[in-house]
Amino acid sequence: MAVAKAWWYRELPSRPRPQGMTTPWECSMVQTTERVLVSDLRERVGETVSVCGWVNTLRLQSKMQFLVLRDHTGMVQITHRRCGESDEIEVALEGLTTESAVRIVGRVVDNPIVKLGGLELVPQQLEILNRADTPLPIDEHTSLDQRLNWRFLDIRMRPQAQLLFAVQTTLEQGMREYAYGQGCTEMHTPKLMGTASESGAEVFKLGYFDRSAYLAQSPQFFKQMAIAAGIDKVFEIGPVFRAEPSFTSRHATEFTGVDVELAWINDVEDVMNFEEQMLAHAIAKVADAHGNEVRESFGVEITVPTTPFPRVTMAEAQKILRAGGWDPAGMKEDLDPDGERGVAAHFLEQTGHEFVFVTHYPTSIRPFYHMRPENDSNVTLSFDLLWKGLEVTTGAQREHRYDVLIKQAAEKSMSTEPLQDYLNAFRFGCPPHGGLGMGLGRVLMILLGLDSIREATFLFRGPNRLTP
Repeated sequence: MAVAKAWWYRELPSRPRPQGMTTPWECSMVQTTERVLVSDLRERVGETVSVCGWVNTLRLQSKMQFLVLRDHTGMVQITHRRCGESDEIEVALEGLTTESAVRIVGRVVDNPIVKLGGLELVPQQLEILNRADTPLPIDEHTSLDQRLNWRFLDIRMRPQAQLLFAVQTTLEQGMREYAYGQGCTEMHTPKLMGTASESGAEVFKLGYFDRSAYLAQSPQFFKQMAIAAGIDKVFEIGPVFRAEPSFTSRHATEFTGVDVELAWINDVEDVMNFEEQMLAHAIAKVADAHGNEVRESFGVEITVPTTPFPRVTMAEAQKILRAGGWDPAGMKEDLDPDGERGVAAHFLEQTGHEFVFVTHYPTSIRPFYHMRPENDSNVTLSFDLLWKGLEVTTGAQREHRYDVLIKQAAEKSMSTEPLQDYLNAFRFGCPPHGGLGMGLGRVLMILLGLDSIREATFLFRGPNRLTP
């Protein structure tokens, strides 16, 4: 094993110094070994190793001192027998606090009575890298809002939160893997726009030198420009901004969107086929890599969905719901949260499937750029994907014909002048295409059985939260 010399600054507590000890801040040359992760200690029994992490708990008994050290891979018990005031490790342990960052060099010992993996570390050196203040501002009983104020501590102290971001990484990897396999080009589109998209509602306006700019609600317009540029399949994972004053468990003002746009499609079914296959592939990767941990930590069994997902038109969905008493006045055009849950529950009962595509939304509640079928101008070739009763995706076949786009914008009393850069993409041979936008946080929220999207986000942004 490689051994490196390093300067070791050891913080000692403020107390009378035993004879022979140096000043409270002591600098000395020590031998430190290469860092080993807690999860790899079983392979190093009998060796002297260096571990780094945070103090999870301390038990300072009259004859023995116990410290549980935590890194991102697990926890290990440090066991030290007191040797009196001349014992520097004993003194250092007495001055420690929970969540202090430490480096410990010691021998890995096999001890079957230790609950943490049947291992312990007998310390030879202890370095206090950064002593944590006391008391800590959060604990296991702290409310979610307060935990979000101290998100870095919240994530560090809860292995469940650490697992969430490992799952997110694997999920994104699976989505990218599938998209690349289908020939997608990953794009990075602008998040600053010179004009407000569509009606201008729900966008953030900001100063941009001597003019105004807007944060992009979606990369869709830019994805469509990429399609017009001859890039057949476009894929992006990036930030999305929505100026929605929503205070629900599923909304955020900034979130990570997963967006796809596909050229030369035959119909909207091609888009839905792409999404269901991508989700099945990505969820299978999560189940394989983290299924057991998710079951133990979140109490959730990850079920890899079969394809194809069930489909139901909006008209059929409303008929099913109204038969059960939903919207007795028959006035609702769209599905509200109760309606989404009702449709999902119906198809789960009928098919055993957790996913369902709701298709053919009315023209009145869909944007002007959604294509309409030739035989029915009252509906659009669009869809929402529901998972366990929550919408995770909106998608559609786009209208690619310039003259039809102008006509449909006029029907919605929209001025086309602010949209001219977008509309120009359809004047010179733009192919048939369609796409989708998915919220990554919502997917994680449902996958792990979380109560709020705030828990599925590193640093949540909502109407009342702009920090940390």
